[in-house]
Amino acid sequence: MAAFNYARWLTRNDADAEDIVQAAAIRAFRYFRSLRNDNPRAWLLTIVRNTWYARAAQRAARPRLVEYDEMTHAQPDDRPDPEALALQQQTANRVRQAVESLPDDFREVIVLRELEGMSYKEIAEVAGIPMGTVMSRLARARERLLGVLGPTPLVGEAR
Repeated sequence: MAAFNYARWLTRNDADAEDIVQAAAIRAFRYFRSLRNDNPRAWLLTIVRNTWYARAAQRAARPRLVEYDEMTHAQPDDRPDPEALALQQQTANRVRQAVESLPDDFREVIVLRELEGMSYKEIAEVAGIPMGTVMSRLARARERLLGVLGPTPLVGEAR
């Protein structure tokens, strides 16, 4: 599931994410003997990342075909009232758009850290960059998101 989620954030749509994960799984299976570290998750996500970059370079001129809207495709069990649902959808759309507006290198580290819960060390392994670069990119990505989304009010505080 982490591989698909990561690919989904990189590609910005389900169909391409499925293709990337499938290609990455085939590569992982083919090169399973090359797994030399004790973190297979980071190894697989590195393959997903490399597969995406290879495909992105090939598709640079081709536009996205399908846009994924998380709120449209989600089917909640407990339905909130219409006002709460509208506010949730609006917030989710704002956050999704803000994350998608980040440059690839910033979006990548934000997704791996905040959505996949990976450590800085694991992100460095997956992205093939030094840990200091991971920390720097995360800080800059968070600054950009804060600039777009604004500060989050405290509970009970008026906007």
